[in-house]
Formats: sequence, C-alpha cells, structure tokens
Amino acid sequence: MASEDEWDPRLRQLGEYIRVQRRMADLSLRGLAELTQVSNAYLSQIERGLHQPSLRVIESIAAALNISADTLLSQAGITNRERGDALAARTDTETAIRNDPDLSPEERDALIRVYQNFKNSRA
Repeated sequence: MASEDEWDPRLRQLGEYIRVQRRMADLSLRGLAELTQVSNAYLSQIERGLHQPSLRVIESIAAALNISADTLLSQAGITNRERGDALAARTDTETAIRNDPDLSPEERDALIRVYQNFKNSRA
C-alpha cells in the first residue's frame, strides 16, 4: 500500500474542498451519500484524497452541493486539457438547467438528476 506522501496532492486538495463544501451545506457524509447515490465509505475515501472519483461521481457530488463540476475540478488543480474529452463531450443541458433563474435550487437538482439518469440508462 502506498504511503500517504505518495498520493496525488490534487486528490487531497479536491477531497478537502469537497469536505469543506459538504460541511458548509450542513450535510453529513451519510447525507451526501444519499444525495449522490455514492456510498459514504467511497465518499470518505474521496474526501481523504485516497481515491480518484470518476467524472460521474464528481458531477453527482457537485449537483448535491449545488456547485459546478468544473469548480470541483479546478479546486483540485485539474486543467481543462487534463479533463480530456469527457468534459468536452458533455452537453450544455446541465449548464442551462443550473443557470435557469426560474428554477429553485431543489428543482435544478431534481432536473439534473433526472437528466443524468436518462443519460446513464443509455450507456
């Protein structure tokens, strides 16, 4: 097993940022797990910088914390170039939902989850 010093510092930075945002949202790890449909054990590993989350998990965490996935990635020091085609291929649908002033934060989150479920069911 790798020592703690061997872990990518960007993953620790991402995990710390997620932890701060979760606490500011007054969410327990279990509460975030329920919102993201990701296990609290896995989220704990992410917060400690022990695991690199997939783009889908980052997007789920971002939606639950009402921040953009781009914000999470930039907090980890991951540049647009490093994100590769995964983010570039993403449609503007989620961005449009997030920026719609006629929707409440809860409605935005619900619509994004429905949209993501539709996308994931076709994969």
